[in-house]
Amino acid sequence: MPDKFKKIKFNIYDNFGTFSGNKSIYNFDKEIFLNNWLKKHYDKKNNKIGVLGFVANDFQNQKLVFITTNGRGHHETFITYYNLKEILIYFSVRHIIIHSWLNHNDQFLEPYKQWQKDKEFQNDCIAFALFFEKNQIKSKDGINHWIPFTEHEVNAQAKFESHFMTDFIKGKIKPEEPESNLFVMSEPKPHYEIPLQFSEKATAVFDAGRELWKYYHLQKDVNVNASLYDIREYFQGRNDKGKMNNKSKDSQYMVLIASLRDSLKILAKKIEPKVYEYGFLKQ
Repeated sequence: MPDKFKKIKFNIYDNFGTFSGNKSIYNFDKEIFLNNWLKKHYDKKNNKIGVLGFVANDFQNQKLVFITTNGRGHHETFITYYNLKEILIYFSVRHIIIHSWLNHNDQFLEPYKQWQKDKEFQNDCIAFALFFEKNQIKSKDGINHWIPFTEHEVNAQAKFESHFMTDFIKGKIKPEEPESNLFVMSEPKPHYEIPLQFSEKATAVFDAGRELWKYYHLQKDVNVNASLYDIREYFQGRNDKGKMNNKSKDSQYMVLIASLRDSLKILAKKIEPKVYEYGFLKQ
């Protein structure tokens, strides 16, 4: 293989020797990786609502990209009001395509600027990130700012501690005025004060999630501030080793969680072409 190349294409054959497509390998010497793009959106100054954990830029590290309340101590960055959109896009782009032997070493890259004008793409990513299972926010670790519904929508048994996410979705959060000092970024703060408009497939994810939350709030002795992770833990329980079970004995819950997962898969397929179009991945 030559020392310098831009792109090399290989044929792919299955176990029976049948041609099944092509695979391209790229030279990324002059490319900026997605994790370097993410660093541009670090925010250690404003109020934290969660933590993004991440490692290297390739698919083999996909399972180590997650969202938690307080983090796990390494390879992470705070999520705040001011970088929420960018981090949820990062999170979604890293997860919507399933890891396989073919893409095992594929690298995620800094996107082209065109994504910034595509509100539907942005909001699709936000919807996916709010309901994907690697969003592991836990209410026991701190205030849950990630409930994507109001109390009225899910017939909650009491008032939520935080309405941050529904206020964010409705454009009700007003940015604080930046302090006047040398350590504040000179770039303008993002303008979020417009209600988010979701596509049909993203709305289907919210609809499926809402039914799951409503069913949870019908149960006795629930945690009113429960996150998606908390709801899954409530119904699925844990085994002797402390690992969350894959299934629940509650048949209605299994129907509802399956509906949510199916709607997420459909939304992921909708987002996938934009991941390549905007340069997050090379095809």
